[in-house]
Amino acid sequence: MGRSTKSVLADLRNAIETLAPVTGDRMPSERELRALLGCSRETLRGCYATLELEGEIWRHVGQGTFRGSRPVHMPIRDTLLVEGATPPDLMRARLLLEPQVAAEAALQADASDITHLRKKVAEGRAARDRAACEQADDAFHRAVAETSRNPVLVGFLTYLSGARRRIAWQREWDRTYRSIAPNEFQTIHSDQHDAIVDAIDAGDRVGAANAMKAHLKTIEAAMAIRPE
Repeated sequence: MGRSTKSVLADLRNAIETLAPVTGDRMPSERELRALLGCSRETLRGCYATLELEGEIWRHVGQGTFRGSRPVHMPIRDTLLVEGATPPDLMRARLLLEPQVAAEAALQADASDITHLRKKVAEGRAARDRAACEQADDAFHRAVAETSRNPVLVGFLTYLSGARRRIAWQREWDRTYRSIAPNEFQTIHSDQHDAIVDAIDAGDRVGAANAMKAHLKTIEAAMAIRPE
């Protein structure tokens, strides 16, 4: 079993004091640190993201990782944060954002939006393999965001969608898909998508938010199940 992010983060903090004691010092390579800490690349990058947000380290593509806060003339790159994000990080972000997006969609939706959303649900029911299911699911969630009429929310959802295409997420998604029957997967998710659209159609902000939250909680629970 791999080490927890919490324990690796504690050891990494200690290691930094020895390996890069002065602000501006460059830290060892990721390979060296993984060997030292006995952790995966994904776990180390998750720790890096935490430390970078705290201002303990900063990273520059092609040059390395450095002790201290990022120099003011070097703005942080959001792609670095995504690289360090784990599947649970992404699910928590979705749970914070998407229920509110669904609530806003319930306020803004017109008849054409509902027709479009129903079409996306139908496409999800018709999907017959993992790739088709994922494409249909992504299209549905984007359609909900577009119904909010808020380009900032659409941008956030697009950003999270891109993060879901990373290797770590895809590995968890593939495992989840294999752990349950495709017909059950499609039926549960499509039924939940339908419930979201029903609430949006009714103009029920609270109902739309709760339906979206229940849907994402189902995904979160499925991804948390480990095969024996």
